[in-house]
Amino acid sequence: MQEFSFNAVPSLTVEWGGAQRLGEFVERHYQERKALIVTDSSLHQSGVLEQPKLSLEQAGFKVAVFDKVVADPPENIVLECVEKAKAAGIDIVIGFGGGSSMDVAKLSAVLIRSDQKLQDLYGIGKVKGKRLPLIQIPTTAGTGSESTNITILTTGETTKMGVVANELYADRVLLDGELTIGLPKLQTAATGIDAMVHAIEAYTGKLKKNPLSDAFAREALKLLSANIVTACNNGHDKEARQAMLLGANLAGQAFANSPVGAVHALAYPLGGYYHLPHGLTNALMLGPVLRFNMKAAAYLYAELGDVVCTHAKGSEIERSKAFVEFMEKLMGKTGAPRHLKEVGVTDNSLALLASDAMKQTRLLVNNPVEVTEADALELYRQAF
Repeated sequence: MQEFSFNAVPSLTVEWGGAQRLGEFVERHYQERKALIVTDSSLHQSGVLEQPKLSLEQAGFKVAVFDKVVADPPENIVLECVEKAKAAGIDIVIGFGGGSSMDVAKLSAVLIRSDQKLQDLYGIGKVKGKRLPLIQIPTTAGTGSESTNITILTTGETTKMGVVANELYADRVLLDGELTIGLPKLQTAATGIDAMVHAIEAYTGKLKKNPLSDAFAREALKLLSANIVTACNNGHDKEARQAMLLGANLAGQAFANSPVGAVHALAYPLGGYYHLPHGLTNALMLGPVLRFNMKAAAYLYAELGDVVCTHAKGSEIERSKAFVEFMEKLMGKTGAPRHLKEVGVTDNSLALLASDAMKQTRLLVNNPVEVTEADALELYRQAF
Protein backbone atom coordinates (compact mmCIF):
# COMPACT_ATOMS: atom_id res chain seq x y z
CA MET A 1 0.00 0.00 0.00
CA GLN A 2 1.37 3.43 -0.90
CA GLU A 3 1.57 6.04 1.82
CA PHE A 4 -1.31 8.52 2.01
CA SER A 5 -2.99 11.05 4.26
CA PHE A 6 -6.72 11.63 4.66
CA ASN A 7 -8.15 14.88 6.00
CA ALA A 8 -11.76 15.66 6.78
CA VAL A 9 -14.13 17.96 8.63
CA PRO A 10 -13.90 16.96 12.32
CA SER A 11 -17.66 17.00 13.00
CA LEU A 12 -20.60 16.00 10.79
CA THR A 13 -24.23 16.10 11.96
CA VAL A 14 -27.07 14.58 9.92
CA GLU A 15 -30.39 15.89 11.26
CA TRP A 16 -33.67 16.39 9.41
CA GLY A 17 -34.97 19.84 10.38
CA GLY A 18 -31.73 20.66 12.18
CA ALA A 19 -31.44 24.09 10.54
CA GLN A 20 -34.69 25.12 12.25
CA ARG A 21 -32.87 24.65 15.58
CA LEU A 22 -29.62 26.27 14.46
CA GLY A 23 -29.28 28.36 17.60
CA GLU A 24 -29.15 25.25 19.79
CA PHE A 25 -26.66 23.61 17.43
CA VAL A 26 -24.25 26.56 17.42
CA GLU A 27 -24.67 27.39 21.11
CA ARG A 28 -23.60 23.87 22.12
CA HIS A 29 -20.20 24.32 20.53
CA TYR A 30 -19.20 27.99 20.48
CA GLN A 31 -18.72 30.90 22.86
CA GLU A 32 -18.64 33.43 20.00
CA ARG A 33 -21.79 35.52 19.68
CA LYS A 34 -21.59 37.60 16.46
CA ALA A 35 -22.50 35.39 13.53
CA LEU A 36 -22.40 36.09 9.81
CA ILE A 37 -24.58 33.97 7.53
CA VAL A 38 -23.16 33.84 3.98
CA THR A 39 -25.78 33.05 1.35
CA ASP A 40 -27.33 34.21 -1.93
CA SER A 41 -30.18 36.65 -2.47
CA SER A 42 -32.69 34.16 -3.89
CA LEU A 43 -32.29 31.85 -0.92
CA HIS A 44 -32.55 34.79 1.48
CA GLN A 45 -35.68 36.12 -0.23
CA SER A 46 -37.29 32.67 -0.30
CA GLY A 47 -37.72 32.78 3.47
CA VAL A 48 -35.66 29.65 4.11
CA LEU A 49 -33.32 31.64 6.36
CA GLU A 50 -35.99 33.12 8.58
CA GLN A 51 -36.30 30.34 11.16
CA PRO A 52 -32.56 29.50 11.35
CA LYS A 53 -31.77 33.21 11.83
CA LEU A 54 -34.52 33.58 14.46
CA SER A 55 -33.25 30.49 16.24
CA LEU A 56 -29.77 32.00 16.43
CA GLU A 57 -31.12 35.30 17.77
CA GLN A 58 -33.25 33.52 20.38
CA ALA A 59 -30.10 31.73 21.54
CA GLY A 60 -28.40 35.09 22.12
CA PHE A 61 -26.49 35.54 18.86
CA LYS A 62 -26.26 38.84 17.01
CA VAL A 63 -26.75 37.87 13.36
CA ALA A 64 -25.73 39.61 10.13
CA VAL A 65 -26.51 38.26 6.66
CA PHE A 66 -24.38 38.65 3.54
CA ASP A 67 -26.59 37.62 0.62
CA LYS A 68 -24.69 38.85 -2.45
CA VAL A 69 -23.12 35.52 -3.41
CA VAL A 70 -23.58 34.60 -7.09
CA ALA A 71 -22.78 31.46 -9.06
CA ASP A 72 -19.07 31.14 -9.89
CA PRO A 73 -18.32 33.98 -7.45
CA PRO A 74 -15.77 36.61 -8.50
CA GLU A 75 -13.11 37.93 -6.16
CA ASN A 76 -14.97 41.16 -5.38
CA ILE A 77 -17.81 39.20 -3.73
CA VAL A 78 -15.40 37.68 -1.21
CA LEU A 79 -13.78 41.03 -0.53
CA GLU A 80 -17.16 42.70 0.00
CA CYS A 81 -18.20 39.93 2.38
CA VAL A 82 -14.98 40.33 4.39
CA GLU A 83 -15.44 44.11 4.57
CA LYS A 84 -18.99 43.74 5.91
CA ALA A 85 -17.90 41.13 8.44
CA LYS A 86 -15.04 43.24 9.78
CA ALA A 87 -17.31 46.27 10.13
CA ALA A 88 -19.78 44.20 12.16
CA GLY A 89 -17.12 42.61 14.39
CA ILE A 90 -18.08 39.11 13.25
CA ASP A 91 -16.50 36.25 15.18
CA ILE A 92 -18.18 33.18 13.62
CA VAL A 93 -19.06 32.44 9.97
CA ILE A 94 -21.91 30.22 8.74
CA GLY A 95 -22.04 29.18 5.09
CA PHE A 96 -25.67 28.55 4.13
CA GLY A 97 -26.54 27.58 0.56
CA GLY A 98 -24.95 25.96 -2.45
CA GLY A 99 -21.30 25.51 -3.26
CA SER A 100 -20.71 29.16 -4.11
CA SER A 101 -22.01 30.40 -0.76
CA MET A 102 -19.94 27.85 1.13
CA ASP A 103 -16.83 28.70 -0.92
CA VAL A 104 -17.21 32.40 -0.11
CA ALA A 105 -17.75 31.51 3.56
CA LYS A 106 -14.50 29.54 3.65
CA LEU A 107 -12.31 32.32 2.31
CA SER A 108 -14.12 34.97 4.32
CA ALA A 109 -13.48 33.07 7.55
CA VAL A 110 -9.77 33.16 6.66
CA LEU A 111 -9.50 36.74 5.42
CA ILE A 112 -11.53 38.37 8.22
CA ARG A 113 -8.79 37.33 10.60
CA SER A 114 -5.75 37.43 8.29
CA ASP A 115 -3.41 40.08 6.96
CA GLN A 116 -2.88 38.05 3.78
CA LYS A 117 -4.21 39.33 0.47
CA LEU A 118 -6.62 37.17 -1.48
CA GLN A 119 -4.21 36.94 -4.43
CA ASP A 120 -1.59 35.39 -2.13
CA LEU A 121 -3.88 32.46 -1.26
CA TYR A 122 -4.21 30.92 -4.72
CA GLY A 123 -2.53 27.56 -5.07
CA ILE A 124 -1.96 24.75 -2.60
CA GLY A 125 -1.15 25.32 1.07
CA LYS A 126 -0.72 29.11 0.88
CA VAL A 127 -3.00 30.02 3.82
CA LYS A 128 -1.15 31.15 6.95
CA GLY A 129 -2.43 31.48 10.49
CA LYS A 130 -5.88 30.70 11.83
CA ARG A 131 -9.37 31.57 10.62
CA LEU A 132 -12.65 32.32 12.39
CA PRO A 133 -14.87 29.41 13.49
CA LEU A 134 -16.70 28.05 10.43
CA ILE A 135 -19.95 26.09 10.11
CA GLN A 136 -21.26 24.88 6.74
CA ILE A 137 -24.90 24.08 5.95
CA PRO A 138 -25.55 22.96 2.34
CA THR A 139 -28.94 23.48 0.70
CA THR A 140 -28.13 21.47 -2.45
CA ALA A 141 -26.92 17.88 -2.78
CA GLY A 142 -24.06 18.31 -5.18
CA THR A 143 -20.81 20.16 -4.63
CA GLY A 144 -19.78 18.61 -1.31
CA SER A 145 -18.13 21.99 -0.69
CA GLU A 146 -19.18 21.84 2.96
CA SER A 147 -16.57 19.14 3.55
CA THR A 148 -13.77 20.09 1.16
CA ASN A 149 -10.69 22.25 1.58
CA ILE A 150 -11.07 23.85 -1.85
CA THR A 151 -12.53 27.16 -3.01
CA ILE A 152 -12.83 28.14 -6.68
CA LEU A 153 -13.20 31.81 -7.65
CA THR A 154 -13.71 33.53 -10.99
CA THR A 155 -10.63 35.68 -11.53
CA GLY A 156 -11.29 37.08 -15.02
CA GLU A 157 -13.97 37.05 -17.66
CA THR A 158 -13.61 33.31 -18.22
CA THR A 159 -10.78 32.21 -15.93
CA LYS A 160 -10.94 30.58 -12.52
CA MET A 161 -8.39 29.93 -9.78
CA GLY A 162 -8.45 27.76 -6.70
CA VAL A 163 -7.37 27.98 -3.09
CA VAL A 164 -6.52 24.60 -1.57
CA ALA A 165 -5.62 24.56 2.12
CA ASN A 166 -6.54 22.53 5.18
CA GLU A 167 -7.62 25.76 6.88
CA LEU A 168 -10.65 25.73 4.55
CA TYR A 169 -12.09 22.62 6.18
CA ALA A 170 -15.06 23.70 8.28
CA ASP A 171 -15.20 23.00 12.00
CA ARG A 172 -18.70 21.57 11.76
CA VAL A 173 -21.13 20.53 9.04
CA LEU A 174 -24.89 20.25 9.41
CA LEU A 175 -26.69 18.11 6.80
CA ASP A 176 -30.40 18.88 6.89
CA GLY A 177 -32.20 17.23 3.99
CA GLU A 178 -35.30 19.33 4.66
CA LEU A 179 -33.46 22.31 3.15
CA THR A 180 -33.35 20.56 -0.23
CA ILE A 181 -37.13 20.01 -0.41
CA GLY A 182 -38.55 21.96 -3.30
CA LEU A 183 -35.35 22.20 -5.35
CA PRO A 184 -36.34 22.23 -9.05
CA LYS A 185 -35.95 18.96 -10.95
CA LEU A 186 -33.16 20.22 -13.22
CA GLN A 187 -31.17 21.60 -10.31
CA THR A 188 -31.65 18.35 -8.40
CA ALA A 189 -30.43 16.41 -11.44
CA ALA A 190 -27.43 18.62 -12.18
CA THR A 191 -26.20 18.79 -8.59
CA GLY A 192 -26.75 15.07 -8.08
CA ILE A 193 -24.80 14.18 -11.22
CA ASP A 194 -22.06 16.57 -10.09
CA ALA A 195 -21.77 14.58 -6.87
CA MET A 196 -21.62 11.28 -8.77
CA VAL A 197 -18.82 12.70 -10.93
CA HIS A 198 -16.92 13.58 -7.75
CA ALA A 199 -17.23 9.99 -6.54
CA ILE A 200 -16.24 8.42 -9.87
CA GLU A 201 -13.26 10.71 -10.46
CA ALA A 202 -12.02 10.29 -6.88
CA TYR A 203 -12.23 6.51 -7.32
CA THR A 204 -10.28 6.55 -10.60
CA GLY A 205 -7.75 9.25 -9.68
CA LYS A 206 -4.19 8.66 -10.82
CA LEU A 207 -2.16 10.19 -8.00
CA LYS A 208 -3.86 10.21 -4.59
CA LYS A 209 -6.48 7.46 -4.73
CA ASN A 210 -6.37 5.57 -1.43
CA PRO A 211 -8.44 3.02 0.54
CA LEU A 212 -10.34 5.65 2.55
CA SER A 213 -11.22 7.86 -0.42
CA ASP A 214 -12.30 4.67 -2.23
CA ALA A 215 -14.63 3.70 0.62
CA PHE A 216 -16.22 7.16 0.70
CA ALA A 217 -16.56 7.23 -3.10
CA ARG A 218 -18.22 3.81 -3.27
CA GLU A 219 -20.75 4.59 -0.55
CA ALA A 220 -21.44 7.99 -2.11
CA LEU A 221 -22.10 6.50 -5.54
CA LYS A 222 -24.30 3.81 -4.01
CA LEU A 223 -26.48 6.39 -2.24
CA LEU A 224 -26.61 8.82 -5.14
CA SER A 225 -27.33 6.37 -7.94
CA ALA A 226 -30.10 4.68 -5.95
CA ASN A 227 -31.91 7.92 -5.08
CA ILE A 228 -31.34 10.55 -7.78
CA VAL A 229 -34.27 9.57 -10.01
CA THR A 230 -36.65 9.49 -7.04
CA ALA A 231 -35.38 12.87 -5.82
CA CYS A 232 -35.88 14.33 -9.30
CA ASN A 233 -39.36 12.92 -9.79
CA ASN A 234 -40.60 13.41 -6.23
CA GLY A 235 -38.82 16.34 -4.66
CA HIS A 236 -40.61 15.84 -1.33
CA ASP A 237 -39.36 12.29 -0.75
CA LYS A 238 -37.65 12.60 2.64
CA GLU A 239 -35.50 9.48 2.40
CA ALA A 240 -34.28 10.27 -1.10
CA ARG A 241 -33.45 13.87 -0.22
CA GLN A 242 -31.48 12.93 2.89
CA ALA A 243 -29.66 10.13 1.04
CA MET A 244 -28.68 12.53 -1.75
CA LEU A 245 -27.34 15.08 0.72
CA LEU A 246 -25.25 12.49 2.56
CA GLY A 247 -24.05 10.97 -0.71
CA ALA A 248 -22.91 14.36 -1.98
CA ASN A 249 -21.07 14.98 1.28
CA LEU A 250 -19.26 11.63 1.16
CA ALA A 251 -18.30 12.28 -2.46
CA GLY A 252 -16.93 15.66 -1.39
CA GLN A 253 -14.79 14.03 1.27
CA ALA A 254 -13.56 11.51 -1.31
CA PHE A 255 -12.43 14.06 -3.89
CA ALA A 256 -10.98 16.39 -1.25
CA ASN A 257 -8.43 13.64 -0.70
CA SER A 258 -8.28 12.08 -4.18
CA PRO A 259 -8.72 14.98 -6.63
CA VAL A 260 -10.96 14.98 -9.69
CA GLY A 261 -9.75 14.79 -13.30
CA ALA A 262 -10.71 15.39 -16.93
CA VAL A 263 -14.49 15.70 -16.49
CA HIS A 264 -13.98 18.75 -14.30
CA ALA A 265 -11.12 20.07 -16.44
CA LEU A 266 -13.39 20.11 -19.50
CA ALA A 267 -16.40 21.35 -17.54
CA TYR A 268 -14.75 24.53 -16.25
CA PRO A 269 -14.38 26.27 -19.66
CA LEU A 270 -18.05 25.57 -20.39
CA GLY A 271 -18.96 27.38 -17.19
CA GLY A 272 -16.57 30.21 -17.92
CA TYR A 273 -17.69 30.95 -21.47
CA TYR A 274 -21.34 29.97 -21.34
CA HIS A 275 -22.15 30.57 -17.64
CA LEU A 276 -23.69 27.13 -17.32
CA PRO A 277 -24.19 25.58 -13.85
CA HIS A 278 -21.16 23.56 -12.79
CA GLY A 279 -23.14 20.38 -12.15
CA LEU A 280 -24.70 20.56 -15.62
CA THR A 281 -21.33 20.96 -17.34
CA ASN A 282 -20.03 17.90 -15.50
CA ALA A 283 -23.10 15.93 -16.58
CA LEU A 284 -22.53 16.89 -20.21
CA MET A 285 -18.88 15.76 -20.21
CA LEU A 286 -19.15 12.61 -18.09
CA GLY A 287 -20.10 10.11 -20.79
CA PRO A 288 -17.35 11.01 -23.29
CA VAL A 289 -14.65 11.12 -20.60
CA LEU A 290 -15.73 7.77 -19.11
CA ARG A 291 -15.38 6.14 -22.52
CA PHE A 292 -12.04 7.86 -23.11
CA ASN A 293 -10.63 6.71 -19.77
CA MET A 294 -11.79 3.12 -20.17
CA LYS A 295 -8.46 1.98 -21.62
CA ALA A 296 -6.82 2.59 -18.23
CA ALA A 297 -9.74 2.45 -15.80
CA ALA A 298 -11.74 -0.55 -17.00
CA TYR A 299 -11.14 -2.59 -13.84
CA LEU A 300 -12.19 0.34 -11.66
CA TYR A 301 -15.35 0.91 -13.70
CA ALA A 302 -16.13 -2.79 -13.36
CA GLU A 303 -15.87 -2.42 -9.57
CA LEU A 304 -18.14 0.62 -9.63
CA GLY A 305 -20.59 -1.36 -11.73
CA ASP A 306 -20.91 -3.76 -8.81
CA VAL A 307 -21.56 -0.79 -6.50
CA VAL A 308 -24.49 0.49 -8.60
CA CYS A 309 -25.73 -3.07 -9.18
CA THR A 310 -25.49 -3.30 -12.98
CA HIS A 311 -25.42 -7.10 -12.47
CA ALA A 312 -23.16 -7.30 -15.53
CA LYS A 313 -21.23 -10.49 -16.14
CA GLY A 314 -18.41 -11.35 -18.49
CA SER A 315 -14.99 -9.81 -18.94
CA GLU A 316 -13.65 -6.75 -17.17
CA ILE A 317 -14.16 -4.70 -20.33
CA GLU A 318 -17.75 -5.89 -20.72
CA ARG A 319 -18.51 -5.02 -17.07
CA SER A 320 -16.89 -1.60 -17.41
CA LYS A 321 -18.92 -0.87 -20.56
CA ALA A 322 -22.05 -1.87 -18.65
CA PHE A 323 -21.16 0.68 -15.96
CA VAL A 324 -20.71 3.49 -18.50
CA GLU A 325 -24.02 2.57 -20.16
CA PHE A 326 -25.70 2.49 -16.75
CA MET A 327 -24.46 6.00 -15.92
CA GLU A 328 -25.57 7.42 -19.27
CA LYS A 329 -29.03 5.88 -18.95
CA LEU A 330 -29.30 7.11 -15.36
CA MET A 331 -28.47 10.67 -16.41
CA GLY A 332 -31.10 10.41 -19.12
CA LYS A 333 -33.72 9.37 -16.57
CA THR A 334 -33.07 12.51 -14.52
CA GLY A 335 -34.09 14.74 -17.40
CA ALA A 336 -30.77 16.62 -17.52
CA PRO A 337 -29.65 17.82 -20.99
CA ARG A 338 -27.36 15.32 -22.68
CA HIS A 339 -25.67 17.37 -25.44
CA LEU A 340 -23.78 20.66 -25.54
CA LYS A 341 -25.91 22.00 -28.40
CA GLU A 342 -28.99 21.65 -26.18
CA VAL A 343 -27.64 24.30 -23.79
CA GLY A 344 -26.47 26.86 -26.32
CA VAL A 345 -22.86 25.79 -26.94
CA THR A 346 -21.81 26.46 -30.55
CA ASP A 347 -19.58 24.15 -32.55
CA ASN A 348 -17.26 26.98 -33.58
CA SER A 349 -16.26 27.45 -29.92
CA LEU A 350 -15.09 23.88 -29.32
CA ALA A 351 -11.46 24.55 -30.27
CA LEU A 352 -11.31 27.51 -27.88
CA LEU A 353 -12.83 25.39 -25.11
CA ALA A 354 -10.26 22.66 -25.72
CA SER A 355 -7.42 25.16 -25.55
CA ASP A 356 -8.73 26.55 -22.27
CA ALA A 357 -9.24 23.09 -20.78
CA MET A 358 -5.51 22.42 -21.13
CA LYS A 359 -4.87 25.16 -18.56
CA GLN A 360 -6.46 22.94 -15.89
CA THR A 361 -3.18 21.13 -15.21
CA ARG A 362 -4.03 20.67 -11.51
CA LEU A 363 -6.89 18.40 -12.59
CA LEU A 364 -5.57 16.84 -15.79
CA VAL A 365 -2.50 15.44 -14.04
CA ASN A 366 -4.82 13.29 -11.95
CA ASN A 367 -6.76 11.80 -14.87
CA PRO A 368 -6.03 8.08 -15.44
CA VAL A 369 -5.26 8.79 -19.12
CA GLU A 370 -3.22 11.70 -20.47
CA VAL A 371 -5.40 14.27 -22.25
CA THR A 372 -3.94 16.27 -25.13
CA GLU A 373 -5.57 19.33 -26.68
CA ALA A 374 -6.61 17.18 -29.65
CA ASP A 375 -8.18 14.70 -27.22
CA ALA A 376 -10.05 17.50 -25.46
CA LEU A 377 -11.43 18.78 -28.77
CA GLU A 378 -12.63 15.29 -29.70
CA LEU A 379 -14.30 14.89 -26.30
CA TYR A 380 -16.17 18.16 -26.79
CA ARG A 381 -17.23 16.97 -30.23
CA GLN A 382 -18.55 13.74 -28.78
CA ALA A 383 -20.51 15.73 -26.19
CA PHE A 384 -21.84 18.16 -28.78
